[in-house]
Amino acid sequence: MVPVGGYAPVPAPGQAPPSASSGLQPLPSAAASAAVDAQREQDNLFLQLREASRQNDADRAAGLAARLPNYAIPSYVDYYRLKPRLRDASNEEVLDFLKRYEGSAIADRLRNDWLLELGRRRDWAQFDRELPRFVKNDDYQLKCYALLSRAVKGQNVADEARVLLDNPPNYGDACAALVAQLAQSGQFTTKDLLAQLRLAGEMHATGPSRRTALLLGASDTRAAQAVDVPALAMARGVGSTPAERQIYLVALGRMARTSMKLATVALNKNASKLSAEELATGWANIAYAASLTLAPDAYDDWQRAAGAPLSWQQLEWKTRIALRRGDWKMVRSTIEAMEKPQREQTGWTYWLARAYVALDRKDDAQTLLRRIADQNSFYGQLAMEELGQQIATPPSAAPPTPAELAQAASNPGFKRALKFFSLRLRFEGTREWNWALNNMTERQLLASAEYARQNQILDRMVSTSERTRTEFDYTQRFPAPHDDILQPTAQSLGLDQAWVYGLIRQESRFVTDAQSGVGAAGLMQVMPSTGKWVAEKIGLADYGHGMLNDIRTNIVLGTNYLNMVLANADGSQVLATAAYNAGPARARSWRGLLNTPMEGAIFVETIPFDETRTYVRNVMSNATNYAALFDRRPQSLKARLGTISPRSGGIGLP
Repeated sequence: MVPVGGYAPVPAPGQAPPSASSGLQPLPSAAASAAVDAQREQDNLFLQLREASRQNDADRAAGLAARLPNYAIPSYVDYYRLKPRLRDASNEEVLDFLKRYEGSAIADRLRNDWLLELGRRRDWAQFDRELPRFVKNDDYQLKCYALLSRAVKGQNVADEARVLLDNPPNYGDACAALVAQLAQSGQFTTKDLLAQLRLAGEMHATGPSRRTALLLGASDTRAAQAVDVPALAMARGVGSTPAERQIYLVALGRMARTSMKLATVALNKNASKLSAEELATGWANIAYAASLTLAPDAYDDWQRAAGAPLSWQQLEWKTRIALRRGDWKMVRSTIEAMEKPQREQTGWTYWLARAYVALDRKDDAQTLLRRIADQNSFYGQLAMEELGQQIATPPSAAPPTPAELAQAASNPGFKRALKFFSLRLRFEGTREWNWALNNMTERQLLASAEYARQNQILDRMVSTSERTRTEFDYTQRFPAPHDDILQPTAQSLGLDQAWVYGLIRQESRFVTDAQSGVGAAGLMQVMPSTGKWVAEKIGLADYGHGMLNDIRTNIVLGTNYLNMVLANADGSQVLATAAYNAGPARARSWRGLLNTPMEGAIFVETIPFDETRTYVRNVMSNATNYAALFDRRPQSLKARLGTISPRSGGIGLP
């Protein structure tokens, strides 16, 4: 492989770097060694500069940047020099940076940073000039500042704000200021503020709870207690004002997370002091808490909550509990009560279609299913099967030509990405790679994905190839590396190879040295304690924690553990996948709540952990695609999901 633009392709761990082109004469060893040492020193200075900038140490950043006048990525040297001084930098200095690097990923990153600073200063004139130039437009705080800028000018933004303001833990200064401005200008009514108070309590956001209580003329201390010390807040009583009663109901919902019995007794005791809507809200708070543990009373609690204003999370869990009960009328009515953006999400579109089928509205169901059936995702695949189709691999596009690959290799963004990957700066490398994909044609995307494959950056290959809509290469989307290790290992254990690859794709996207925040390592993201336990069980001699990133060891440990959780789940891939992510004890407890067999898709939809629910969906969808690719015939996701039966037993696992 020939290095491009001075950046060497990133070797896989354990592999030697690719050799230089035969057209280049090797340097004398002393000169080569000196060049390597010099580059290593420059890279080390750059990493120090990055860290100084992240710590807002402007003086140290300036000193380090001065020692990197000819570094390979000058835009980032300038960015890391400027970022710690952004609060004090003049508009002219920032605009000069943006002009020099206009159109680049790092310019858009600085524009994001600067817009946040302009919003903090309330410099709406400069903010409004710069916001339309922000390409990513994915910053929650900036969306709030954008509405705030319009609101202070007298524009009515209440409807847009109601949709946006649904995540109090992420509010920060921008969204808090927006809520305050809307309240003070009368655009937000008491009803809106009470809804914000309920949502903040539901999502354990103490700061927003305090601020909203003050806007309502209530005690911010009591609001904080309702979230953090609900027993104390409940002991103070229901209160006399609507805000005080909502604070009490927040405390009731928080208490239900730890003691459903105490919360239920308290609500029944104080029912006469609450309006009909407030009483229903209390039951909704209890029903939500019960739903998160799949408690048997959750369905009845939701019935008692009729007439309560529900948050988006409560609507989702009311729907899930209705699915578990098989109450398709409740499924339909609850999904139809969602706001349009939520209702039109792929999952709720699918379940609404299923409700229409059950309620003999087949034409309406077909319309919804066709809307999502072209999406190669968990719900898109299920929709295909509802329409009588199965999941197959589409015809493969013509491979990229040498000219198309050469164009990809010359892309400056990819060159920067390769440099970052060589420095193990995956966040920056991914940002540069993804930015370079903007406005690419289908053919350019396929060539870029192939270029990622050539450089052994398989996670970028997968994500890049997934962007195509008319031309496909499923060997890019669903790669099967290390088959010489995985295939015989899976075969010896009797594991479905498609499922194992589907799990690896979700766990690490084939980044061999992937490391999670909790310490899981390698392709199969094996936890150190699990690796040690499995190594002892299978008699792996001389095993040490440092071996977890070794590809062979990681696959051997991961597949053996997967085989154990599969046996413990009576062969259910759904249960075993959930156990692999959330732990066998949790998967057993969820299964233990079943009294009768449950459709696999409904079981997956009602997994209480958001992360695990998404994980299982993706793994099972991946596995179906891998099976179609490996077997060269259509597959059924529904058959793979199967039916989840009540617990029968199982071996003990960590």
